[in-house]
Amino acid sequence: MSLFESKDTFYDLLEAQAQAAQDAAKEFFALSQDFAHIADHTQAIKQIEHDADDITHRLANKLDSTFVTPLDKEDLRALSGALDDVTDLIEAAASRIALYQLPAPRPDLAPSVSLLVDITQAVKQTVGVLRHIKNHADVRDIFINVHRIENESDSAFRRSLGELFNAPDADPIMVMKWKEVYDRIEIAVDKCEDVANVVESVVVKYA
Repeated sequence: MSLFESKDTFYDLLEAQAQAAQDAAKEFFALSQDFAHIADHTQAIKQIEHDADDITHRLANKLDSTFVTPLDKEDLRALSGALDDVTDLIEAAASRIALYQLPAPRPDLAPSVSLLVDITQAVKQTVGVLRHIKNHADVRDIFINVHRIENESDSAFRRSLGELFNAPDADPIMVMKWKEVYDRIEIAVDKCEDVANVVESVVVKYA
């Protein structure tokens, strides 16, 4: 077991996880506008998710083999787990579009996924705060932005469900399929907020 581990090693891995989440969200946004190439987009997201899993395992192994870490191990595990969940949920949402053979995007799909792109970008910025933890007041705007996007996504999610369920002559099977996609987008956004909450608590603890 290593007594010390380079601080940058853990920060690099967390930032790589955040980057993977953003890459997956961007590819999902491309899919939302290009149903003619669903298979290509879902395969790209699957590869991102696979690579992100490798990063998660590397970080877990370093945690197990390192006695002194730059942040509490519980915080590092919570952050890594939540970031991995974001990428997994994006892959799950995209794969259901392919699995259920959804024929065309709904008008509200791209705007919803755009918010997912925005919040993964904000999360990447949030995770970057950990390298140089500042006074909580100095980074408050970063956390406020994450919470703002999450609230906006909540509203978009409710509108999407309302339009989905209340559409005239709605096909119950199609409603179920699309609801599963929307659910996973919403949970992925919520996980992004979880990441920001953990980082915020770490900043308060160490600032």
